[in-house]
Amino acid sequence: MDINQLPVECISSILAFSSPKDACRSATVSPAFRSAADSEALWTTFLPSDYRQIISQASSPSTTSFLNSLSKKALYFHLCDRQLLIGSGRRSMTLQWRVG
Repeated sequence: MDINQLPVECISSILAFSSPKDACRSATVSPAFRSAADSEALWTTFLPSDYRQIISQASSPSTTSFLNSLSKKALYFHLCDRQLLIGSGRRSMTLQWRVG
């Protein structure tokens, strides 16, 4: 069986066991892998389970609105690249991918 004949949802489920970096690399394999690597379902697995609650605590309503408008992949990279100020701005968070 050709792996590219698998449904995108199956490929996304497999990629969820990899890292975000490897998921991005897999997008070069084929159009089916590109769709899987860009899927909302995949990137939701890389975000913390309480990401919605974290975003809702952003120090600025416009920040919360902006973050909610992003795709899950864009949100993941935004939270990795920038600190998110929470509450009155005295706390912040960023995402870090750790293997193992």
